[in-house]
Amino acid sequence: MVLAFDRVDGRGLVKVYGATRALSGVDVSFSAGQVTCIEGPNGSGKSTLLSLLGLLARPTRGQILFGTHDAARTKGLRASVGVLAHASMVYPDLTAHESLALAAKLYGLRDASARIAELVERFGLGAWAGRPARTYSRGQLQRLSLARALVHEPKLLLLDEPSTGLDAGSVERLIGAVRTERARGAIIVLVTHDPALAEKLADQRIELAQGRLAPASGTPDRLATASVPRSGSAAPGGAS
Repeated sequence: MVLAFDRVDGRGLVKVYGATRALSGVDVSFSAGQVTCIEGPNGSGKSTLLSLLGLLARPTRGQILFGTHDAARTKGLRASVGVLAHASMVYPDLTAHESLALAAKLYGLRDASARIAELVERFGLGAWAGRPARTYSRGQLQRLSLARALVHEPKLLLLDEPSTGLDAGSVERLIGAVRTERARGAIIVLVTHDPALAEKLADQRIELAQGRLAPASGTPDRLATASVPRSGSAAPGGAS
């Protein structure tokens, strides 16, 4: 059963790894049809926050809600999430077609041939889709990884440094894909070190520093809070 939700909220998120506190009481809110860019220096907690939202790890304290569904108590939410990790995580001996078919099977898509053909066309994979992934360039791997993350049309799309190592043409293709998913109504959270990418895509921008939401840094589009989306609607923000 596909669970319905049009927002994702994190409340008081704390994540501790041994002696390291990666997140310290972070409140965030993300809405359907909106791109949120998370920025900040290395070690600020960006990827940790993304892993919690993607249900790849559990918070030490705090709560994640998918609409009214508590992530700690609700089964089946992972099927609504698509993740593009910083590393491609593609099986090197599988072709693009095989990787997409495997992802579709894992997500329970019964007849995915049309969806796979659509993604191959959309991301321009056709010229090399029959070769093993170990022969792909960084840009080709990234395009395949994004197609794989989208195979099940996720409601929540998480992107970790998606533009790293890409040429200008591949970045523009990425921007187009994100805008298409936003228009579809997906909730999109994108971690980036690239201010230009954030400028082009972000409806709201969050900055993390040492595991907390950073104070506002001067200009309206750099407000470091999840409570001021471009649409003006209110949402929880802050850190303890």
